[in-house]
Amino acid sequence: MACPTSEAISHIIDIISELVVCASGVLVKNNSFKELAAYMERIVPILKELKTKKVSNSEAFTNAIDVLNREIRDARQFTQECCQKSKVYLLVNGMSINKRLQKTMREISRTFDLLPLAMSDLSSNTIEAIGKLCDDMQKAEFKTTVAEEEILEKIESGIQENGVDRCYANNLLIQIAVAVGATTERSTLKKELEDFKIEVENCRLRKDEAEAMYMDQIIALLERADAASSPREKELKYLSKRNSLGSQTLEPLQSFYCPITQEVMEDPVETSSGKTFERRAIEKWFAEGNKRCPLTMTPLDTSVLRSNKILKQSIKEWKDRNTMTTIVLTKEKLHSEDDDEVLHCLENLQDLCEQSDLHREWLMLENYIPVLIQILGARKHDVRNRALAILNMLAKDSDDAKERIANIDNAAVSIVHLLGRRAGERKLAVALLLELSKLDLVRDEIGKVQGCILLLVTMSGSDDNEAARYAKELLENLSYSDNNVLKMARANYFQPLVHRLSTGPDDVKMIMATALAEMELTNLNKASVFEGGVLDPLLHLVSHSDIQVKTVAIRALRNLSSLKENGLEMIRQGVVRPMLDLLFQAGLLSLSLKEHISAIIMQLAVSTISKDGQAPTLLLESDEDALKLFSLISFTRPDVQQNILQTFYALCQSPSASFIRGKLREWSVFEVLVQLCQEENLNLRASAVKLFAYLVCDEASIPENVNQKCAEAMLQILRSSSDEEEISFALGILRYLPKVHQITQWLLDAGALRIICNHLQDWKDTDCQKSKLVENAVGALSQFTVSTNLEWQKSAAETGVISVLVHLLECGTASTKQQAASSLAQFSKSSLGLSRPASKPKGLWCFSAPTQISCLVHGGICAVKSSFCLVEADAVRPLVRTLGESDPGASEASLDALLTLVEGERLQSGSKVLEEANAIPVIIKCLNSTSPGLQEKSLHAVERIFRQVEFKQLYGASAHMPLVDLTQRGTDHVRSLAARVLAHLNVLHYQSSYF
Repeated sequence: MACPTSEAISHIIDIISELVVCASGVLVKNNSFKELAAYMERIVPILKELKTKKVSNSEAFTNAIDVLNREIRDARQFTQECCQKSKVYLLVNGMSINKRLQKTMREISRTFDLLPLAMSDLSSNTIEAIGKLCDDMQKAEFKTTVAEEEILEKIESGIQENGVDRCYANNLLIQIAVAVGATTERSTLKKELEDFKIEVENCRLRKDEAEAMYMDQIIALLERADAASSPREKELKYLSKRNSLGSQTLEPLQSFYCPITQEVMEDPVETSSGKTFERRAIEKWFAEGNKRCPLTMTPLDTSVLRSNKILKQSIKEWKDRNTMTTIVLTKEKLHSEDDDEVLHCLENLQDLCEQSDLHREWLMLENYIPVLIQILGARKHDVRNRALAILNMLAKDSDDAKERIANIDNAAVSIVHLLGRRAGERKLAVALLLELSKLDLVRDEIGKVQGCILLLVTMSGSDDNEAARYAKELLENLSYSDNNVLKMARANYFQPLVHRLSTGPDDVKMIMATALAEMELTNLNKASVFEGGVLDPLLHLVSHSDIQVKTVAIRALRNLSSLKENGLEMIRQGVVRPMLDLLFQAGLLSLSLKEHISAIIMQLAVSTISKDGQAPTLLLESDEDALKLFSLISFTRPDVQQNILQTFYALCQSPSASFIRGKLREWSVFEVLVQLCQEENLNLRASAVKLFAYLVCDEASIPENVNQKCAEAMLQILRSSSDEEEISFALGILRYLPKVHQITQWLLDAGALRIICNHLQDWKDTDCQKSKLVENAVGALSQFTVSTNLEWQKSAAETGVISVLVHLLECGTASTKQQAASSLAQFSKSSLGLSRPASKPKGLWCFSAPTQISCLVHGGICAVKSSFCLVEADAVRPLVRTLGESDPGASEASLDALLTLVEGERLQSGSKVLEEANAIPVIIKCLNSTSPGLQEKSLHAVERIFRQVEFKQLYGASAHMPLVDLTQRGTDHVRSLAARVLAHLNVLHYQSSYF
């Protein structure tokens, strides 16, 4: 019976298990809780050892266990509570959580350190382990990250300021979202904030008013963010507040005035005399040498100035009330026919907008935007300018304002028309359009306005640098929309753009080329670009002396070449030559330009891969170009290396594939590829492996001097990669390594067999009909299944791979089935020698052990792993089904495997097994195959099977016609053998001319 102390130790172990599970469920600060859990897990082995000791339940030991139980239970309880907390709560309380965890760790450490003192029979190793663990726990520190500290500082600063704007709250909320691993979508941000609000209510239920008040302040700060409420919620909240106000502004209270300046205070502070002054005014008073209160003339402690937060908040509320009232009253005045009055109102509104983003939000919620859009049609340009300036401020950083402007009929038209007015208006109008174009729906709307594009193109060459910059950026934004680009082409706007690209000043050429570099090309038809004659001016810019102009032009060509249809046209129009010439001058180019140019060549190469009967297009027309391009791999950086590798990978699938493959093999590129296959850059490594695999389609392709190095690289990839395609290609390379003793033995010693089998086991049930990975894995496995080396076969069989191969006969690709059947045939060739003789019963048969069942084919005791028996592996029927399928390679390999069952003296027993699996009719049917190999092997099979009278009588008649057909259309050898079988069936005489 367990002693009470032993039960207590078991209970502690159970608590630790629960703590570890809970620690993984904490949404934020999980690293801290995982660290706590890791230390607790280190305690468990020591506690389990203590359970094995005969503990005299001394008072000291019992007390230590009780304290340890309590501390770890408290730690579990705290972890469970944090599992239930919202992400934002955990973040803002991160410092206190870390302090609590650190305190808990120290307490557990101190208690655990007492155990050796309370027990006398602990081993020195256990005492040392306890000491080491306690030292580590005492030194452990739970720290807040720099990002978390920055957020906490911003929260504290925002609470202290009490008047931070919406932008501050927006940025803070986004920072919090990123820190807690949430998306920055409005709905997600709002949900996180709502979850945090629930924590406040929980605090009040716990009667923790201090914490509740602090979190209320945080919520008040974050609720100023856009995501905290929908536009409709904001509007309702604003209207509720606005409707509670009077219809007139209020005069300030006397207490709002500074006794020194006689102006309403902005930052009121209280002196040691209890009087309040404007901070700047009283500080100036002290700086002038005054030491007494300006009002009471009593001596003052000049170092004491306390912020009067209550008065400051009251002044802010008074100002906000009057501002809101002013905004309401001003709106009606904007309908006045007196332009001067309207201008004065707009000037006041502009001042308010410049003061605070809250004021801008109130203007928007008061529905000023339709009024301001209407004012854009005013006769006086000063009025239009003010309205545009206000609209710009409202639209900036506010998607809600942009959408409100877009939803007003003809708003875009009204703004675009101002592009043709005076310079000041043009600049404000294009700045507003640029801001609006950041929304997709508005961008499309702007592009639809007649004349907009031409006006912007004209403005992009303006002497006003700022206006020109706005126009260029807006053109660039508009070009992101395929609808706009297609509209330009249909409305003949593309020609003016190309014309400006050809003849405009360099800065205009830059923006035109940038537009082409950035536009989305998914639906852009060839006519809209190439019939506009865009390539010639771009290629001209490529030779420009200004590196920025050259770079933008190359970026445009890169973007254009990303569509296959464009790539083919670019090749036909001669883009390849200048790109190659530039790349071959590598020393004169920046790293960025090399990457862009190599990417263009790669994309052009991809476009040459012919499909659907397209006429072939060649990229590299000379050996010299191909050799120079590949040689650059050794002298450049990874992203360029990767582009070059992908270029040749694409060319290996193009009409020039045989030429390119032959040249790459001729140039002995394998050593370079093997080196790249060992790169730490995973993308570069994957590209090298893919090209390598395309070059090795037979065993003779890999030079002997790279075999082992190549195998090492492939095994490393198979051990470390998570990229299915890369794994597949690496297996494909192993598949084609020469099947020579030295290579296969090295692979076996290096653990390749287990690695290959693991990948095969992992993927055999995952859509193996389509998986090239499975096909290559089975091919690589064939290295170890050759019948000439029994030890290799045994090692392979021990992995359980034979049953996997049988399974793949049912679901693999045709090539997979062929490889699987070939390996099974190799295994089966060794079965007879491995079949164990059955033991004979001794003594009286009725008292002896049950007789072991002998194999129907091999006559002894067979097993899958020890004798590789196809019968025991239930492989015969799957092989027969594969034999009957249409692929001649898979059928021939399956027949090879089946024929191992009827070799030599196994003819009769093996034939019976084939008959039971209905294999003989299928073999006879294969006599009609168009594959000479399958046809001849089937003929040899029936010739042997028909030597037995039983099977000749059963199946001979069905073979007559196929055999007669072979005597007429087969090769000499086939005709002779078919005639011999027919003679055996008494259809032909042995003296026939067929012999």
